[in-house]
Amino acid sequence: MNEPHIIPPRPRDRLFAVLALVLAVLLLPAAFVRNPGRARELACDWALGIRFPAEDLTGLTDGARAAFTAARAGALWRYGQLIGLTSGYRDPLVQQQLFDQEVRRVGSLAAARMLVLPPAESRHVKGIALDVRPYEGARWLEEHGAHYDLYRIYDNEWWHFEYHPDADLPPPTQEIRNARQAR
Repeated sequence: MNEPHIIPPRPRDRLFAVLALVLAVLLLPAAFVRNPGRARELACDWALGIRFPAEDLTGLTDGARAAFTAARAGALWRYGQLIGLTSGYRDPLVQQQLFDQEVRRVGSLAAARMLVLPPAESRHVKGIALDVRPYEGARWLEEHGAHYDLYRIYDNEWWHFEYHPDADLPPPTQEIRNARQAR
């Protein structure tokens, strides 16, 4: 996908990734006692919960939550890469407020729709959209996300991914957004 700009890696993100992995390893025995079949994922969740304490996975569909949890566990255990959630599910009223604010900021409905969709069209309201961080985690997810049915959708939003288990058909929002950008 086209990158509007490259965000340079921050040394602290690498340090946080190492610390989260060490913490996950230390938490692994307790996670194994709690749930042997999901011990690595559970230890990862606990460690990343300390790194990203404000994350809220509630409201995501079961599939989106499971895919995101599995993807970030795989990223941490196999690659030492952190993936945090900035925003997931949004209440329709919150989404409308975000849309209205963007309309006021940019001055037109069409321009606002380039970054925020109204509630009826937002995948955040449907519980299948994820805004992730840091940039390196988003890059990892862009490269490996299809394995988890998570896809970067918009060229202008490196952080936005959606859960699409039926990915053999491109999501209609991508086609709409691309058509708008071509105008």
